[in-house]
Amino acid sequence: MVSGRLLSGLLQPFCAPRAPIGNAIRSQWTHSTPVLRSNFSSSRSIISQINVSRRQPFHSTPRRPRDPADDPNWKSLIDEPPQLVRVKSKHGPGIILLAIIPITAFLLGTWQVHRLRWKTDLIAKAEDRIIRPPLPLPPHVDPDAVADFDFRRVTVTGRFRHDKEMLVGPRMRDGEQGYMVVTPLERNDDPTATVLVHRGWISKKMADQRLRDPEALPQGEVTIEGMLRTPWKKNFFTPENRPDRWEFYFPDVKQMAELTGSQAVWIEQTMDPDFFTLNAYQEKGVPIGRPAEVNLRNNHAQYIITWYGLSLATAIMFWMVLKSKKSPNEAARRVRMNMHW
Repeated sequence: MVSGRLLSGLLQPFCAPRAPIGNAIRSQWTHSTPVLRSNFSSSRSIISQINVSRRQPFHSTPRRPRDPADDPNWKSLIDEPPQLVRVKSKHGPGIILLAIIPITAFLLGTWQVHRLRWKTDLIAKAEDRIIRPPLPLPPHVDPDAVADFDFRRVTVTGRFRHDKEMLVGPRMRDGEQGYMVVTPLERNDDPTATVLVHRGWISKKMADQRLRDPEALPQGEVTIEGMLRTPWKKNFFTPENRPDRWEFYFPDVKQMAELTGSQAVWIEQTMDPDFFTLNAYQEKGVPIGRPAEVNLRNNHAQYIITWYGLSLATAIMFWMVLKSKKSPNEAARRVRMNMHW
């Protein structure tokens, strides 16, 4: 009896009804501080992240690359070998141009050789004529025969027709602008024997005859010494003459002869004054003539060297292009890949 009561007393605490664990936690949560609530919510978020990360697979080693032989459609190099293609086996249109250049340059150089021979003979003839003593000019001269007597020194006697003076220009001399004075020379009172005389250069400020010294406009009969010449021709940039306004930009002998009633004969007056006399002539407006010398340019030797040098250089380039062979390490042969591999 006593032992049964004692056993029931000992088991009573264990048999008393207890509240659920969740209720106890909830009751404790409701009586806890806000700080505990925030800590608990953060702990729940961390636990949820850990659970999500556990569900995702994780690989620590890279995957083995797939073997091309696993593909049933793959074909090896033995099944379809590559095609060997030579690089630049055919030349384009540029090689034709490169072949034409040396031939053309050689022909131009050969042509300059003939031009050099012609110019050398021409200068030799001119120097032979210019060293001879001057001859009196006949009353009538065939204009077509003047070229055969180019640079031939002559003397002419007559009267200048200053009223028919023509200024050709502008022309530069020592950096100063001016004009070439062309005056008809009337001989023996015969209008048909009149010739055109290129007296020389005057400055632009002396273009008006009234500003010149009387020495610049000789009166009466005079005798001059000069050379028979064929005057220079106009270039592409030279404007046309205007004879109606007595404006001349280049010497057109036939045009000037028709305008003044002269023969189509051009004579360049020569003189060889010293430096002080030239300055005095320029201040007085006296035309400054040219010295009696041959002033023909002969640059054909330079042209020969230029053209033959260009022909040789381009011929070497052409040969190098045709005979060039690249090393195996370069792109002399290219492997063209098949479309299946």
